[in-house]
Amino acid sequence: MSSPTLALPAFDPRTVPVVADGALSPLPPAPAGRLTPQGLRELFAAPPVWTPELAHEPRFLDRSPAEASVLLPLVMRDELKLLLTQRTPHLSTHSGQIAFPGGKRDETDPDAVAAALREAEEEIGLPRSHVEVLGHMPTYVTGSAFIITPVVALVQPDFDLRPNPDEVADVFEVPLSFLMDPRHHRRHAMAINGQRREWYSMPYDDAGRERFIWGATAGMLRNFYRLLSA
Repeated sequence: MSSPTLALPAFDPRTVPVVADGALSPLPPAPAGRLTPQGLRELFAAPPVWTPELAHEPRFLDRSPAEASVLLPLVMRDELKLLLTQRTPHLSTHSGQIAFPGGKRDETDPDAVAAALREAEEEIGLPRSHVEVLGHMPTYVTGSAFIITPVVALVQPDFDLRPNPDEVADVFEVPLSFLMDPRHHRRHAMAINGQRREWYSMPYDDAGRERFIWGATAGMLRNFYRLLSA
């Protein structure tokens, strides 16, 4: 693996200028019928023709690409809620950020789905027996050279999570209806190392605590919105 020759400067993404305010978006929310377990089952059983909005971030690390998988765990409560993690601040990549459970694919993982399930079990203690995999979305390549396969799944709500304290600082849920409404999507832009970089954010008020969802996580959620709206 080559040594990193580029690096992002430290910055607070909350302070980066908003260039497109989702509150003014003309796009409608994803259809309510697709924000249900049965609606999603039917969608993945017969996927529509669609095109991801985001696929490849500008590189900011000079390193060999690595395959990874993340799980989009949709908890079946009164309404579907997405389970997300807050990464611990000492991790080497994407420290402190909000993320899906997931990580690098191991040689022992037969496919992307197996990697996502293993990582979710290792990171937050989500039992595979509670997970109903629906399918996956196209890969998303991060600026840190991870080629990520997002795996979408329904989750039975009677779980007892055991987050790994070395990787996960917190676990929380966000209503899928909130995330699939483009009025809550904001696009930011700034110049870094002479290159314009843009990303989405989806700030969520979690009982008075702001959960600032941004970067690759928000990008994959924007793609999920495009799929559900196709």
